[in-house]
Amino acid sequence: MANEAHEALAALRKPQKEQGDLKQLSIIRISEPISDVGESKQSPSKRRSDVSMSDWSDPTPAVLEADLTHYKELFSKLRFSYLEQVTKEKFLRAIVGDPPLVVGHNENVELEGQLAEVKAELKARKEEARVMIEEMERISRDLARRYEIIELQETQLSTLPDSIENLESTIAGLKAKQVATMDSSDPRSSQNLSLPATVQLLSEREAELAALNRQIAAVQNSLPRKTREAEAIERECSVLERRKAEAVTQAREAYRKKQQGESDGLEEIGRWYRGAEETLKELVGTEG
Repeated sequence: MANEAHEALAALRKPQKEQGDLKQLSIIRISEPISDVGESKQSPSKRRSDVSMSDWSDPTPAVLEADLTHYKELFSKLRFSYLEQVTKEKFLRAIVGDPPLVVGHNENVELEGQLAEVKAELKARKEEARVMIEEMERISRDLARRYEIIELQETQLSTLPDSIENLESTIAGLKAKQVATMDSSDPRSSQNLSLPATVQLLSEREAELAALNRQIAAVQNSLPRKTREAEAIERECSVLERRKAEAVTQAREAYRKKQQGESDGLEEIGRWYRGAEETLKELVGTEG
């Protein structure tokens, strides 16, 4: 299984080795033509633009965004200057031409209509370009997110073969330990019995289980009676405990009175009973 994991990992890494480093498919490669042009036309110590002092050896999205904005502004100014120069040139040629080119009101109205149509078409194309750019940005973000997930999964997959090898070695060790600790000399061992012996052992265990179930049922049937007997014994014990407490209290009280010299009549009654007993014994002895 570990070999299969190694083969799968090698198969995943093979396209990367053939195509080179995938990280080259990033803003670094995109920025190379711009950086090459900039480096060929100006010295490294000179500013590359009015808004950026970035290091082209390690461009970032923020740097490229700033440079792109700057270049857009430059192209906008260049376009305005170009249109201005072209307009001036046409105007001068119209004036100095032979004969001079005179534009009437109707022609201006017609040109304004054509200009409105061109502007509307340009606006529609700009909207299409904006939608296309937004879609490209969304796809780019989705691809970047998927690429990060793939990199994470690849990292996890690279650690999988070692984990599989460790698990396989652990399983092999446990199996060896189980075989070593198995008591092969015991013919009754459930691990070494044949099928008939296993069936017989199962029957014996089922019989023992049935006997235990019967004992449990008998105990459960006698449980209410035993419970009532225990409750009666508890009541008797409580009565005896109460009598014991009363007797102890009386004995302590009698001992206290005896220590203090008081007489409660019990001692006199006891002497009278002893005297009567001796008298009866003498009478019985005389008659005998």
